[in-house]
Amino acid sequence: MKIALLPGDGIGPEVVAAARRVLDALALPGLVLFEGDVGMAAYRRHGHPLPAETLEMARAADAVLFGAVGDPEGDNLPREHRPEAAILGLRAELGLFANLRPAAGWPGLEHLSPLRPELARGIDLLVVRELNGDVYFGAKGERTNAAGEREGWDSMSYCESEVRRIAHTAFAAAGKRRGRVTSVDKANVLETSRIWRETVVEVARDYPDIRLDHLYVDNAAMQMVRAPGQFDVILTGNLFGDILSDQASAVVGSIGLLPSASLGERTTGHGTFGLYEPIHGSAPDIAGHGKANPLAAILSLAMLLRHSLGREADAGRIERAVAKTLGDGVLGADLGGTASTEQIAAAVVSNLLSIS
Repeated sequence: MKIALLPGDGIGPEVVAAARRVLDALALPGLVLFEGDVGMAAYRRHGHPLPAETLEMARAADAVLFGAVGDPEGDNLPREHRPEAAILGLRAELGLFANLRPAAGWPGLEHLSPLRPELARGIDLLVVRELNGDVYFGAKGERTNAAGEREGWDSMSYCESEVRRIAHTAFAAAGKRRGRVTSVDKANVLETSRIWRETVVEVARDYPDIRLDHLYVDNAAMQMVRAPGQFDVILTGNLFGDILSDQASAVVGSIGLLPSASLGERTTGHGTFGLYEPIHGSAPDIAGHGKANPLAAILSLAMLLRHSLGREADAGRIERAVAKTLGDGVLGADLGGTASTEQIAAAVVSNLLSIS
C-alpha cells in the first residue's frame, strides 16, 4: 500500500503531520509513504506549484493525502503558477471527478453551529460534487468590449457523460445511506443545468429504490439553513458544490472538522484511487503557531483508508477516536477550546490505541 503525502502551504504541513502520527499508530503492514512538494512551497523550490516529480509520485500511489495550498506571496503570480493551480492540476491530471464531502454534527458541539441546536443535531449529509467540468475548467479569458472596458469571461459547460458518471456516484452513495438524492442546479436559466437535470433523471431510472428530487441552487442554500436535516446526498456541479459544501461546514460549526475525498475511475489493489484533504484552506495567519485543528485532516485519512485501501475497520477506529476526543473536550481554538495541534493529535492517538 502506497500513500503520497503532499503537505503544501500554511497549516498544511502541520495537519498532515498530525494525520501521519495517527497513521503511524495504526502500524499497517506493507505501508509505504512518499512525501512531495506542492503549492507555493513547490514553486519556491522548483518554479512550479505542481512539479513533474510530485505528479508522478501521486500517480504511482494508491492514494494521496493532501494538506492545503495558498500563500499571499503567490497572489500576483501568473495563474498557472499560483499555488491553487496545484490542486486543480492534480484533479485534472489524475482524473479525479467525484468529490465527496460529508457534513454531520458532533454530539455536544451543537452550540457551535449558527443554527438552533435542534436543527444542528439533524445535520447528516453528503455533498457529491463534480470536479472536472463546469466553469472552473471551461474556456476563459479577458477582452475589451464595445465601450472600451476590460471584460472577463468564463465558459460553463457539461456533457452528458460527465453528468452521468457523477450521478452514478451519488446514487450509489445514497444506497449506502438513507436512500435520497437531491440534485442541485439552475435549470430555469442555464442550458448547462437543463442538460444536467435531464441526464440525472435518466440515471435515476437505474436506481428505483432511491428517491430523487431537484432544487435550484438558491433554494438549496436557503433550505440548508432552514431545515438541513432534510438532506441525505446532495448531487451538484463544480461551482455550486464548492459553495454548498462550504456552507455545510458552516452550519455544522467549524470548517476544521470536515474531510473530503476526490475519487476517479482508476482502481487499486485495495479500492479506488483518490486524493483526500481537509476542506479548510492554508490559513497562513496561524501557520506555525500550533493553533490549527488537525481533525479534518485526520478524518480525511479515515476516508482514505475506507475508499482507497479497503480498511473499513481502521477507518472506523479513527472516527471513533475523533468522536471520543471531541467528547472529552479536547478542542482547538476554532471550537472554543485551547488545545494545540499537537495536543489534539496526541489525544486522538491515545484514544485510537484504546479502541479495538
